Amino acid sequence: MASLDVNLDKGLPVSLDAEKYVLGSILLDDTLFVEVAATLEAQDFSLEKHRRIFLRMGELNARGERIDRLTVAEELMRHNQLEACDGVGYLVSLDDGLPQIRNLDSYVRLVKDKSLLRRVIYASQSLINRCLAGEEAPQEILANAEEALLRLGESSTRTTLFSPGEIIDEFQGGLNAFLDPERRIQGLSTGFRRFDEMTGGLHPGELVIVAGRPSMGKTALALNIAQHVAVKLQKTVAVFSLEMSKEALLMRLLCAAARVDSHRFRQGYLDAEERRRLQAAAAELVEAPLYIDETSGSNLLEMHAKLRRLKAERPLGLVVLDYLQLMSSRGRFDSRVQEISALSRGLKLLAKELGVPMLVLSQLNRMPETRKDDHRPQLSDLRDSGSIEQDADVVAFIFREEVYKRDREDLRGEAELLLSKQRNGPTGAIKLVFLHHLTKFENRVSDLESDDAPPE
Repeated sequence: MASLDVNLDKGLPVSLDAEKYVLGSILLDDTLFVEVAATLEAQDFSLEKHRRIFLRMGELNARGERIDRLTVAEELMRHNQLEACDGVGYLVSLDDGLPQIRNLDSYVRLVKDKSLLRRVIYASQSLINRCLAGEEAPQEILANAEEALLRLGESSTRTTLFSPGEIIDEFQGGLNAFLDPERRIQGLSTGFRRFDEMTGGLHPGELVIVAGRPSMGKTALALNIAQHVAVKLQKTVAVFSLEMSKEALLMRLLCAAARVDSHRFRQGYLDAEERRRLQAAAAELVEAPLYIDETSGSNLLEMHAKLRRLKAERPLGLVVLDYLQLMSSRGRFDSRVQEISALSRGLKLLAKELGVPMLVLSQLNRMPETRKDDHRPQLSDLRDSGSIEQDADVVAFIFREEVYKRDREDLRGEAELLLSKQRNGPTGAIKLVFLHHLTKFENRVSDLESDDAPPE
């Protein structure tokens, strides 16, 4: 603690000369403001008067007016801030001592670096205060600390504008590989052939919503995909189950992989062959890069922190969340609709940041039950928020007519995956088979045997 006190006695990291040089350079040449504003914001300046001057410069630039000593002074006076900024004399002094050959990039970088260091100090001090207060759970404090530091790390300027030539140059294999469909990076296979043909698989950064009414098989479908990706493709999969325990999920995975009746498994009525298949399936799953989190009421910050730690250890292939409406939010919202909207947007941003497809299950409202002739769900049936439809790259509904017509034996096992929204491809119905005793979806035999080309 003694060394900490000594360091704090030195004062916060600041470069007042660099701040003055940046502001002075803009006063001499107002075309530089846009270049500076692309990297710095008002809060990056350490002095309040510098922050006010920079804000007034921004207002002048937004109105298309000149930025010089006189116009900035008038703008400060209009906001009753000129005296607080030490008057016109201080504005005149800002360009005093500017080098003959100005190096604006270096000044801007120095101001940004000092600002980042101050923000780290403030975040650390806030963390210390929360730890000393002891009013929150340690896990929550840690999750917030990781999130705060992550945001600080992302605050530095990144190049986001690329010309077509730069995009092609960065693409592995160059132009020929970029134009060759067979050599382009394909999406992650789900194991369901028609779905993969229509979507090209699950792509990094995509938010994929799979929705359905209760008992339609949302969790079963998600586990089928997770198991295929982890076991068959050997890609790392993280499953966040906000409803079922990790033991229940593992039981489902084992029974589906071993093709053992889940009811017989729970009752303990298994023969030697079934036990052998379960042991083989367990050995296969143990080696698979599949991770399950059963934390109920998990929030976005906690999920973010866990995924970052997992990604630091190994590349992520797929994230599954079961399900959206059970996720909690730490913010205050006027309605559940606003809260779900914030969560769906946060999940989309998380998928994009991590560069991984995010498969999120969602509930539907009761509207499908009210339709007499056709109970198939629609996009408007998504529960709690229209933002789910807006944020998602792909929206698919699970539908089994047998749930509504239990007396129809000919419908038993028939299932449809209704691809109702896709940003980059076609929509339509995909026929599947649901095996009740295994709680598992499978391709239809005719789809596996067909060599038809993917739909246009």
